[in-house]
Amino acid sequence: MILGAAGLSLTSDEIAFYRDERPWGFILFARNVGEAAQLRDLTAAMRDCVGRPDALVFIDQEGGRVQRLRPPLAPNYPPAAALGELHRRDHEAGLRAAWLMSRLHAFDLMRCGVDADCLPVLDVPVEGAHDVIGKRAYARDPEAVAALGRAAADGLLAGGVLPVMKHIPGHGRAGADTHLELPTVTASLGELREHDFAPFRALRDLPMAMTAHVVYAAADPAQPATHSARVIGEIIRGEIGFDGLLMSDDVSMKALSGDFAAKAAAILAAGCDLVLHCNGVMEEMRAVASKALPLAGRPLGRAERALAARRRPDTTAETAARAEFAGYFEAAA
Repeated sequence: MILGAAGLSLTSDEIAFYRDERPWGFILFARNVGEAAQLRDLTAAMRDCVGRPDALVFIDQEGGRVQRLRPPLAPNYPPAAALGELHRRDHEAGLRAAWLMSRLHAFDLMRCGVDADCLPVLDVPVEGAHDVIGKRAYARDPEAVAALGRAAADGLLAGGVLPVMKHIPGHGRAGADTHLELPTVTASLGELREHDFAPFRALRDLPMAMTAHVVYAAADPAQPATHSARVIGEIIRGEIGFDGLLMSDDVSMKALSGDFAAKAAAILAAGCDLVLHCNGVMEEMRAVASKALPLAGRPLGRAERALAARRRPDTTAETAARAEFAGYFEAAA
C-alpha cells in the first residue's frame, strides 16, 4: 500500500502505525507542504519509519491546477494542454518543452526528498466528457498524447524521479468526476482500443501506472477498472501489455463503493499490486492495512523492477533549462 499523512510532520500515532504496517511508499498533498527543510524532514521521517531509505515518496506534480508544490518551492507550471498546443504548432518544440518541464519538476522534487511523480497523464478527452481531466490532458489526439507523455516521462527519469502514468486504461471519456461519483463509459472496445488505450500501449514499458475508477461497459459493466479482474487481466495486462507496478487511484474517492477494508480487498483481488490511500485519515488507513499483504511473487518483482528503473540525475544545468523552458512560452505569447 501507499499511504498519506495528515500534516506537516508525522504524529506519534502515524509513526507507530507506519512502523507496524510498513507501507511500500507514501504520497504527499498540499496539506503536507510547508517549506523545503520541513519537506525534507517529513520525507526522511517517512522512510525512517519503514526502515527503507529507498521507499518511494509520490506526489501529483503535473502543472496547471494539479500541482502540490507551489512558489516559492516551485514555479507555477503551465497545464499539459499548453504543451499540447505548442506541440500542435511545432512538434519538436512541444516535445522539448514537455521534457524540460518534467526535468524541472525533478529538480524541484528531489530537493524536497520526493522521488516519484504521478505523471504523465495519458488520458485522451472526448467532446462532452467531464472536465476533471480537461487541461490536464496534452491533447485529444492519441498519438500526440503518447509522444508528449513519453517526453514527460523521460524528463522525470533524467532527473532521478520515477513516473507514474495515469489513469490506465483511460479516463478521457468519463462523464463524471471520480472524486465524487462513478462514471460509466459506453464506447465499444474497438473505439477504446483505437483512442483511449493507445497512449498506454505506447508507453507500456514505463515502471508504474495508476488505474481509473471508471466502468468500461464493453469490458465489465459491473465493476470499475480498479475493481475489475477482467479489465486488469485482459485489458491492462493483456491488450495494453503493461507488466509494470500497478497501483489503484485513491481508494477514498467516492467512485468506489463499500467500506475501506472491502474496497482495499477488492482492489487487490482484481489484480492491482498496491492500494493507494491519500487523505491520511488514521481510521481509514487501518482498514486498508487490514487487507494489505506484504508484496510477494509477481507484484514483488514488479516493485523491484520499478525501484531499479531509478537513475542518477543527468548533468542538465538547472538555470539554463529554466531559461530555455520559459523561452518557449514567451515566444508563444
